[in-house]
Amino acid sequence: MIEKQFLSPHYIIDCLNTNYDIAVSKLIFLPLGADMNASVYKAETRDGTSYFVKLKCGHHYDISVTILALLQASGIQQIIPPIKAIDGELTQHINDFTLTVCPFVDGQNGFCLNLTDEQWIALGKVLRQVHEFDVPPSIKDRIRKEAYSDKWREAVRALDAHIEGNPTGDETALKLWAFMKEHRAVIHRLVNRAESLSQKIQKRSPEFVLCHSDIHGGNVLIDGNSAIYIVDWDEPIMAPKERDLMFIGGGIANAWKNLREEEFFYKGYGKTEINRTILAYYRHERIVEDIAEYGQALLLTPAGGEDRLQMYKQFIEMFEPDGVVDIAFKTDEGLSLFSERMEENG
Repeated sequence: MIEKQFLSPHYIIDCLNTNYDIAVSKLIFLPLGADMNASVYKAETRDGTSYFVKLKCGHHYDISVTILALLQASGIQQIIPPIKAIDGELTQHINDFTLTVCPFVDGQNGFCLNLTDEQWIALGKVLRQVHEFDVPPSIKDRIRKEAYSDKWREAVRALDAHIEGNPTGDETALKLWAFMKEHRAVIHRLVNRAESLSQKIQKRSPEFVLCHSDIHGGNVLIDGNSAIYIVDWDEPIMAPKERDLMFIGGGIANAWKNLREEEFFYKGYGKTEINRTILAYYRHERIVEDIAEYGQALLLTPAGGEDRLQMYKQFIEMFEPDGVVDIAFKTDEGLSLFSERMEENG
């Protein structure tokens, strides 16, 4: 259950009034996001204007805010850019926090609504624009770079060692312990294959482009006029374009796995050569990361409250027929078939 509220509403309202000249009549906490170091709010004014307000712990340079401002300046419309404060800055410090303000867009995400053919085309076009955006060197140096880290693989291996012992914890933890034990062979396959694919990729040094890094249905917002926006730019990364393209047809949260959707997305994205090895790697690695995060949350801590059962359900859904695990394996099997055909035609 998300209950992140860091400051009295009075401090936030005063900051918006003083630093942005926004006269807030109502501030509403929004229980959104997985980042435990951030809280988000909807600020309403008397004239009916609404703003999205984000509060992050600490005083720090927020690269995502800079990226959004640059993308807006380049003419990309399908983002929600930050609003500058009176002093011209994109963020403000309030006590021990960093505050960012954006226009509030009322809509539903791509998990709640199926994108139309036109919206898939639009998503393809904007993602191509993002991938072709020429990031200034001074900014590029501050964006994280893909390193194919084994962090999550090692975390899953540690969990595997954990389930060797006696089961402990609440009912949800015990259920997950049993499920992971039953599916150990599949989990080992995911981890080992992600490892193998990462080694192959690093030998080839693929081109890096600006990537959103988490562009699943939950991070595509559709407003009342059917316009789409890519949201949640908290973790931009310089990486192969497949870092984003893995989500198209990847089946995250049991969505976006329809061939027709892919067809219209690539109609908008345009002709491109997709590296199947990299695509397979990212689809495996994403699942490994989710196994690690869910497993650590449910097996190693009692935290989460009422959300624990929902987390368990989301975990086991990954292993259902035609779920993300099946899709990752099929992507990998398709890679093998593609290699065989290339050899036959070689």
